[in-house]
Amino acid sequence: AVTFVWLGMVCAISFIEAPLKFRAPGITIPLGLGIGRLVFRALNGVETVWAVVLIATVFVGSFAGTGIGIALAVAVVALAIQIVGVRPALTKRSDAVLAGGDHSQRSHAHLVYVGFEIVKVAALITLGVLTLTA
Repeated sequence: AVTFVWLGMVCAISFIEAPLKFRAPGITIPLGLGIGRLVFRALNGVETVWAVVLIATVFVGSFAGTGIGIALAVAVVALAIQIVGVRPALTKRSDAVLAGGDHSQRSHAHLVYVGFEIVKVAALITLGVLTLTA
């Protein structure tokens, strides 16, 4: 169940809420960035909790050497890269935009973050299916 809750959270926030937020009436780029920073910080915190729960579950259940362990590892590594490697670049860019900098083009870091979201979603779908069939 944790796998599918994590998957649902990522899909709802990253692929529904985040893009739609900027289309809402009255939402400016700085306001949207401020909201996004809070939402993604919270999402990544909850994802980290789910990752720890799943790691413990997989190792207690002796699934570490199977496809389940591999799918979980891919999801966890993707999350770690997002938090440690990509989010600091996104924070730096949003700080610059909030300080009045240019925001006419999407940042490269944003596209990298989205790429890792896609990898994470694929890994979580795989993990969920393999867990259900185990």
